[in-house]
Amino acid sequence: MPEAAPGSAGSAALTYPWSFSYFKKVANRSYEENTSALGTVQTVEDFWQLYVHLRRPSSEERPTNCDYHVFREGIRPMWEDSENQAGGKWIVRLKKGLAARYWEDLLLALMGGQFKGDEICGAVLSVRYQEDLLSLWNKSADSRRVCMQIRDTLRQVTGLPADATMEYKKHTDSMRDNSSYRNANANF
Repeated sequence: MPEAAPGSAGSAALTYPWSFSYFKKVANRSYEENTSALGTVQTVEDFWQLYVHLRRPSSEERPTNCDYHVFREGIRPMWEDSENQAGGKWIVRLKKGLAARYWEDLLLALMGGQFKGDEICGAVLSVRYQEDLLSLWNKSADSRRVCMQIRDTLRQVTGLPADATMEYKKHTDSMRDNSSYRNANANF
């Protein structure tokens, strides 16, 4: 069990502070201008205090095209961030109506330290018209062993079915084709 964070008697400290943000595209604004910070959590209690107030991805009043982010504090949810540049992401395409459950399972795994080491940068849930996309970002796209370990842990902690398609895409490829999900590799 992690030690309590300074100044938070009785609180269970998370392995890393995690920052939550939300992206909704508005014309003529930059990616950063379209991203709203929601809060940073350092303890289990902080997480639940923030989480209970967040709109769920399955909520009927949510916009159809938006992104939910959770990244380690200090890492921006951008390919160009120095912590992300050499990395990539595992992508899971979800049928509409399934995102909220898988997103919550992934959040709890991140907060609970289920992914060993410091390889995980963050996670994104992209809500789209036809499907939702869950992605888990890591630092080292060129380490196949690390990437496969992350894939296996992601599958386990979310309870993805064995036939669920998981694709991997390096951030350098995303920068090249200016797309987070197009041309991802299902045979990584």
